[in-house]
Amino acid sequence: MNPDTSPGAPPDAGPAAAPARTARRAVLIGLTVLGLTIAVFLPGRMVLRMLSVPLGTSDWHVWVTTFNGIALITLAALPVAALTTWALAHRRRRALGTAAAWRTSLAEVGMVYGTVPWVWITVLPGSGAGVVPGRLSLVPLQDLATMGAGGIVGNLLVFAAVGALAPLRFAALRSVPRVLALAAGCSIVIEVAQLVLRLDRVTSVDDVLLNSVGAGLAALVSRPWWHSLSPATVARRRAALTT
Repeated sequence: MNPDTSPGAPPDAGPAAAPARTARRAVLIGLTVLGLTIAVFLPGRMVLRMLSVPLGTSDWHVWVTTFNGIALITLAALPVAALTTWALAHRRRRALGTAAAWRTSLAEVGMVYGTVPWVWITVLPGSGAGVVPGRLSLVPLQDLATMGAGGIVGNLLVFAAVGALAPLRFAALRSVPRVLALAAGCSIVIEVAQLVLRLDRVTSVDDVLLNSVGAGLAALVSRPWWHSLSPATVARRRAALTT
């Protein structure tokens, strides 16, 4: 059974034009999430300055242990992500229909492309990694004042792609509370890893809260599109078509 549809429902249930509109909207969601991410963290001339840092050194560590290097790798991977989306959609088109194939493929690639770089950044070791003991901050909202605007926005975006696109891919996640629970669980795993691996980072409950809220807000933004794919909505459409 395809997880993108409810049991017994056709992949593209509804009026003939609805699947195509849903696919186009899904594409717009993915591009919007990516565009906002770049606009927030790479404004104006900062893009060229940041990307020139890894290119100006032969030390490969700069590519994998700095924000600049990760940003450059992420941008370089964009054509690969687009090609992968096209290949998956082309392969699935006959089985799922054009709209569902594009929607499913975009959601899968978008979740990976929009999440892995942020998770990568969260587990970058600090200067005292392996030496400084792990630090815990379990008082809610205590660390917000010291994060700064960049830290807060960054934490909100860690699982934003998952929040926006996972409901389009998995019927079981077409609920904001479930998206919140998924993001919170993933965030807790990251925070525990930071503590156990002694990465010289603060394991903070505020990071979990912001990661979860970011995913929840993204799910609310994309709700008009994935809510139209919920089992109840599909059932109503099928009933309307048979009357």
